Amino acid sequence: MKKVIFIPKRALLFSLPILMVGLLPMSCTDKGKTGTETTASSNSTMEIPALYERRGELAKAEEWVRTKEKVEELKKQIKKDPSDVKPRLQVAMIYLSEARITGEHPYYYPAILTILDGVLAMDYKNFEATTFKASVKMSQHQFAEARDLAEKARQLNPNNAYVYGVLVDANVELGNYEEAVAMSDKMQQMKPSLESYSRASYLREIYGQYPSSIEAMKLAVDAGLPGSEPYCWSKNTLAQLYETTGKLKEAEQQYNEILALRPSYAFALRGVARIHKARKEYDKALVTLDKAAAIMPEFSFHEEMAEIYALQGDKEKANAKYAEVVKMLDEDAQSGHAVDLELCKLYTQMGQFDSALKYGMKEYNKRPKNIDVNHALAWVYFKQNDIQKAQQHVQVALRTGSKDPELLQKAGAIELALGNAGPGNKLIAEAKKTNPRFTL
Repeated sequence: MKKVIFIPKRALLFSLPILMVGLLPMSCTDKGKTGTETTASSNSTMEIPALYERRGELAKAEEWVRTKEKVEELKKQIKKDPSDVKPRLQVAMIYLSEARITGEHPYYYPAILTILDGVLAMDYKNFEATTFKASVKMSQHQFAEARDLAEKARQLNPNNAYVYGVLVDANVELGNYEEAVAMSDKMQQMKPSLESYSRASYLREIYGQYPSSIEAMKLAVDAGLPGSEPYCWSKNTLAQLYETTGKLKEAEQQYNEILALRPSYAFALRGVARIHKARKEYDKALVTLDKAAAIMPEFSFHEEMAEIYALQGDKEKANAKYAEVVKMLDEDAQSGHAVDLELCKLYTQMGQFDSALKYGMKEYNKRPKNIDVNHALAWVYFKQNDIQKAQQHVQVALRTGSKDPELLQKAGAIELALGNAGPGNKLIAEAKKTNPRFTL
């Protein structure tokens, strides 16, 4: 079975250096060499892994030819002077971008780490290598290690905006929201940009400020180059915010505008499928998800299919698809991804609550302050009829003032199960205020 990658919550997408122009010149190692060099041929980490060949629609993109040519040029530079770290870092940057575009994370992340470890073997204080490694660890859900690496990078170069973005992401995922806000503010002061606006948007969402979250995401879109992958990602995220707040027409417009510029953008296809799903056009949704899955191996496309099968009343197909996704995530974990939260949610959807609790607690033990982890655990305990524990976790999940309609409706259900009709009905009313269309 082909491995799939999973894309975490939207802020994490910018853990990858998608707009890295200008980062290399800010290095603390301008010459790219130090007295701590090692002989390149004597260390396997000095080898440059091959570029992963694109397939299908992605191989037809104009930038693919240029990408291959650039990698070959850089490899020649490395062969000529193996001790120069700059072309190695440029290859790592290209591979980071390719991982994002193609979704072939199980190949690219280990390959990128090989390149970066090679640079760090030559220059253990290299700022770019340390920062990029933190980005990869973020995308692998190794959040504590990512934070430590990003903090090390900040000590090496406290005047680079990008590293503050990684610190925003790491602190969000570890549940350190106040620290994340501080890092976001610092990033915006240093460099207002697509990346900084997108992070500000996400933090505002976390704190329940949907109107200002949408405004910040519009700024991110305006800061992007139309048709570029970062621009499309920003519009896609803006569309998701419209979806969450029940504005389906606005969401659909954003998705269609992305696809007009970049027809192979699989996440926009998934968005269109969700619009079909909301309108109960299930067959259209499944066809669109098939197109998305043919472009990129992203697990959530298959998860959406399972949910639609369940809505159609085909439990057998739904359960078979959910089991397929679990297997995919298990395989993906072998390449270094931490997938415990994803497995917790999937097993909950499958009704296998003991397994869901097992994986949920594994994630909780790593980051007990994270609101998404507590949200997931609260619902597992609710399904197990352990309402007291469900309430304990949902209170943590609500601590930032989130107005996520799904979270609010679940919190309301938990309060009603405890006999607290007033607070329960209030939470459900707040959920409807955010999105009148949303139902569990």
